[in-house]
Amino acid sequence: MRELLSDLRDRLDAGTPFALATVVAVRGSAPRAPGATMAVTAAGTVLGSVSGGCVESDVHEVATEVIGSGRAALRTYSISDDEAFGVGLTCGGTIDVLVRPYVTADAREPLRELVGLIAAGEPVALATVVSGAGAQGAGRVVTSGGATGSLGAGGLDAAVTDDARGMLAQGATGVIRYGAHGERRMQDVTVFVQTFAPAPRMLVFGAIDHAAATARIGSFLGYRVTVCDARPAFATRERFPTADEVVREWPHTYLESTDVDGRTVVCVLTHDPKFDVPLLAAALRTPAAYIGVMGSRRTHADRIARLREAGVGEADLARLASPVGLDLGARTPEETAVSIAAEIIQHRWGGTGRPLRELSGAIHHPQEPGHG
Repeated sequence: MRELLSDLRDRLDAGTPFALATVVAVRGSAPRAPGATMAVTAAGTVLGSVSGGCVESDVHEVATEVIGSGRAALRTYSISDDEAFGVGLTCGGTIDVLVRPYVTADAREPLRELVGLIAAGEPVALATVVSGAGAQGAGRVVTSGGATGSLGAGGLDAAVTDDARGMLAQGATGVIRYGAHGERRMQDVTVFVQTFAPAPRMLVFGAIDHAAATARIGSFLGYRVTVCDARPAFATRERFPTADEVVREWPHTYLESTDVDGRTVVCVLTHDPKFDVPLLAAALRTPAAYIGVMGSRRTHADRIARLREAGVGEADLARLASPVGLDLGARTPEETAVSIAAEIIQHRWGGTGRPLRELSGAIHHPQEPGHG
């Protein structure tokens, strides 16, 4: 939905009728994930996509009907029954698409608040009734401190608000089922919760070749990347074109003045004690999800000794991923960046780091994600 924000805001402000189609569930292989969004105006203009082209024509027709009726509709699309020109997914998966009409300029419309909060970079979740005893298409916007809109019953609103806040903290999107009044472990109402959180941060300290490669892979993984180094000759935009920002400042000073939360990853690639020790002492006082530090085992041992002398406790020292990265046999800066990225992903999702061919059972871990 992020790519549609400007257009949606314009249409809401003008009171122009449109329909919003959202993928609310995926089973098997599918071209787009839950949350993929497509808007269709009353004039037939299409923005966005729900399947990369497989079912858009049918969704367009449904959206036109929805705008006319003012009632939401749920459609399921799967493989197209061997009809060469039938509507379906060529990948063989199945998707559920909820199409909801927006035909009013009402300032209280939850979507209006949602669009504003996303544009402002505020963490927010949108809960929408997909099917069942609730009012299909009804939406509730949930933030860490409030909620707007109703799903049709007070108990349902309260239960969904609680769950949506938990999902927002994890950056998770998905379907939850309830009783008609929010009862747990019941199946009367299906609610789709879509979360919008600002991109997590990757802070890379030390403007070396390995940092350039790490910044590139951090951007690829969806992090908002900052590279920081006190040396003006090294900390330049030309050397780090993919970074969101390049900061020329003493690393520990910058870290103490910037926002670090439980999703932030910190990569310390300076391997210079005058930078490392104060920087790591500051990093270990933050809730950062991951703190990786480059250096040989000898450098690591010296660094740990210096941190102990600086008063850092054993529990904090145990948080350090040092030497940084997984054992991939990496040699080049790019290979080392892959090693670092692999360890960050492993830390976030609880993987073993072993080859999948040596393991059995589900490939994707069912447990809740960590704070990466």
